[in-house]
Amino acid sequence: MTDVYSPEKRSAVMRRVKGKDTSPELVVRKALTALGARYRLHRKDLPGNPDIVLPGRKLALFVHGCFWHGHDCARGARVPKQNRDYWVGKVDRNRARDATSREALAALGWRVETIWECDLKDAVALEARLGQLLKASPPSEAKRRRG
Repeated sequence: MTDVYSPEKRSAVMRRVKGKDTSPELVVRKALTALGARYRLHRKDLPGNPDIVLPGRKLALFVHGCFWHGHDCARGARVPKQNRDYWVGKVDRNRARDATSREALAALGWRVETIWECDLKDAVALEARLGQLLKASPPSEAKRRRG
């Protein structure tokens, strides 16, 4: 089945899809700030450019949209009827890239966590999960001595 849009219109639609500073990302950042965490955004010097990085804790967070990264929830399992082969291939490539980034970060000694868009529906659970992540990786010794 062919695309319902012309190539020019499809290109314009895809250009509007944000890659960073998305609404799910902002929700996670707000929760981390409320927990008192300090973080950096989109570190280009790390594999996969994690969305949120807590350098002193060696913790990298990816905030993924369920559809775009092929999560196993209802929204992530949905495949568009139009241009199906394209979308299946695109999501597969995203998943492969995600796995490569996770492995590269782990090889460098980073803890990597993925927060899915569907996880944001329950704010209490999200805050509890982020709190556990922060407790599991206390700040490095150098940071504690300065503070």
